[in-house]
Amino acid sequence: MLSTILTAATAYISTSIDYLVILMLIFSSTGKKQRWPVFVGDLLGTGVLVTTSLFIAYVLRLVPQTWILGLLGVIPIIMGIKLLVFGENDEEEAIQKGLTKNASIILNVAIITITTCGADNIGIYVPLFAQNAVSDIVVILITFLFMLSLFCYIGFLLTRIPVLAEFLEKYSRYLTGVIYSGLSVYILWESGTLTHFFPSYF
Repeated sequence: MLSTILTAATAYISTSIDYLVILMLIFSSTGKKQRWPVFVGDLLGTGVLVTTSLFIAYVLRLVPQTWILGLLGVIPIIMGIKLLVFGENDEEEAIQKGLTKNASIILNVAIITITTCGADNIGIYVPLFAQNAVSDIVVILITFLFMLSLFCYIGFLLTRIPVLAEFLEKYSRYLTGVIYSGLSVYILWESGTLTHFFPSYF
């Protein structure tokens, strides 16, 4: 169970380091009474992405060979390389679009979460869900909920520590890229894909 928790926490961190800066911007542009709506909006948006990932993973689990599912582990490393080389430039635009809509804070934050995190989260979560049993997925979801709550709180604290926010904004892409690559290797190893293709080395 500890291994599952650590893997889930690492997966969440890898997809949410840069989102801390977005949360900081959201909290900076909303009032004190809107902290809970921001949390619920983040929860709603993440819930949509997790549900989508679970559905895709369920369909993929119909594939009989585990090592074939492990090929999904290639996705995170591709995302990591793309992030390290090209970076991401659409966060602020997505925030502006979301916060200018005439809807509730909850809906705004949910839209921002889905828009800015959608591809990354699904790309990381699908391989993770596809290779784990139902009991492990429950543990993963509970860990995600805890990490989401923690990150929301940290995002709020960042409004009071701008130096740390600037550091994350500058270096989060590199941290995320490295963690993506690490997750990719873990998924390929855990599923037996590396052993299947390179039996003499593993």
